[in-house]
Amino acid sequence: MTDWTKLSADLERLLKLRSFVFGMKLYEDRAEMEAIPRIRRPKSVHTLDQVVGQASRLGWTIGITPEDLVGAQCRAVVGLGNAKDAAWQSGKHMVGVWYSSDEDASAHQAAMECVPDGRFEALALSPLASGRLDPPDIALFYATPGAMIYFINGLQWAGYKRFDWSVVGESACADSWGRALKTRTPSLSIPCFAERRYGGVLDDEMLMALPPDYLPKAIAGMEALAKNGLRYPFPQYGIQQDVRAGMAVSYPGRG
Repeated sequence: MTDWTKLSADLERLLKLRSFVFGMKLYEDRAEMEAIPRIRRPKSVHTLDQVVGQASRLGWTIGITPEDLVGAQCRAVVGLGNAKDAAWQSGKHMVGVWYSSDEDASAHQAAMECVPDGRFEALALSPLASGRLDPPDIALFYATPGAMIYFINGLQWAGYKRFDWSVVGESACADSWGRALKTRTPSLSIPCFAERRYGGVLDDEMLMALPPDYLPKAIAGMEALAKNGLRYPFPQYGIQQDVRAGMAVSYPGRG
């Protein structure tokens, strides 16, 4: 069995996280979501960004169905209901707000990474340490850019792989949880205006979403880097210092 509490604690320790590591799980049957111990159900209409903020900032275990969300944009990313109709595909609600023309808005909608419609009735979110989504479909955490590159370095310590990510712009949840749920691969995003205005995302935060199977690998990689003296937060060396003494710690030939 996976020790979700330890995985979460290791990430918080290594990356100095300021909010909860949390999980997200889709359900074909809403009754299965509602059976989760101590599950909360919204009493108001929300954006999905707000629900994510309740899990990541408040530590809530919360479940939603399509009618809990304010519009098709939030539902479409996670495949709840049948949100991707012709009106959604047109992006007309974003014309004159985020995009200058019908063509630009529809191109944006087509560029989004979304879970296909028609299969899922509900979504649950919970802090990873609670173990209530055992296992979640994906794990997510907010962190500074410095912490994110250190986490990526950990993923690349063994079995190196180059990562390529995209930026869809507004609706950047499609770059993070939408992409991770759809492709089951690590997905990094720069959170958008809506995530920051409605979801409580801080100005210096990025979002990583990935299947939880990747976490032990990343943690092992970061522990290996730490043994080499490579730790987060990164100690500043000085922009005018002779660099050779610092470089020699990791690369003796450059002393």
